[in-house]
Amino acid sequence: MVNAGRICCIAAPFLLSVGVLVCMVLLFVAGTSSGDKGTNDLYFLKINLTDLTLSTSANLPSEIDGANTTILGGALQAAKQALGMKDYYTIYLRSYCSWNGNDVYANCTDSKTYFWFNPIEVWGLNDTGISVDDYLPRSFRDGLDSYHAASKAMFVLYAAALAASCLTILVGFSAIFSRWGSFFTTFFAAAMAVATIGATGTATAIFLILRTALNHTLKDDYGIHSSVGTKALAVTWIGTVFAVAAAFFWLLSVCCCSSRSPYNPGSREARRTRAEKTPYTYERVGSPYLGPSDQQAVPLSNLGPGNHGGGYVPPYQHPRGAAYEPFRAQQGV
Repeated sequence: MVNAGRICCIAAPFLLSVGVLVCMVLLFVAGTSSGDKGTNDLYFLKINLTDLTLSTSANLPSEIDGANTTILGGALQAAKQALGMKDYYTIYLRSYCSWNGNDVYANCTDSKTYFWFNPIEVWGLNDTGISVDDYLPRSFRDGLDSYHAASKAMFVLYAAALAASCLTILVGFSAIFSRWGSFFTTFFAAAMAVATIGATGTATAIFLILRTALNHTLKDDYGIHSSVGTKALAVTWIGTVFAVAAAFFWLLSVCCCSSRSPYNPGSREARRTRAEKTPYTYERVGSPYLGPSDQQAVPLSNLGPGNHGGGYVPPYQHPRGAAYEPFRAQQGV
């Protein structure tokens, strides 16, 4: 039998788990459909090349001072003119989008497992006849390598969070009927919380590192500006708060709100003997030596031979063996 109190007890963690699932799904579908401004706004990083400026010395030979900057500038100029670099690039969990002008999110790539955005490959800098790998600043290479290495762990953690949220919701239905259901659901909820915390922390860290690396190398010299997507970070952090709260309330539901009703004939509580006061039990009256008070009962009648007036006779004046009748309230006389 389903207890209404039990349903109310697990409603909060159940709804929080659904909230985690919604947040994870939004991050997974973001960047998968061209022109979808609703979910495509949930990017982790945006690169703006509208202010791209190339030095007039971009094609000077590498032997002069500032050779690394010159070679990278030449590659950027060739890529912009010949390979059609876009004005904007937005990076998501499984893909990226690019567009020019007002044609927002026009070109979104297919979703890919363990996706990572390699600007050298995407912009085709090595396809311009100039190999820039050996001329990139160390900070840029270190930031890009860190992002590449952590992108796999980030995807695994987000996938685990998505799967754990689904399992938490499915197993959570069993918690309606017993606290054992809450006990098993708590394990999946704990896994959901751990995976979500790990995914959110990893994503926040690596995209901040990538933004810093890109801006340090490309912003001042070439006008290429990168920014972290606040909406995507807000969604993933909200999902993390939901996951932690859901795990806590699932654990709390193990100890509280039993689904068994004490009035269920089949329950152990119902089989226990209960001593309850009924309105038909006799109350103790005053001392027979003092007589009844105004609020106490008096005999219906006195059957003793010495009381012809029918008044009250204390028990010590009754003849031996005389009958003694039960009491009734004075209001009923």
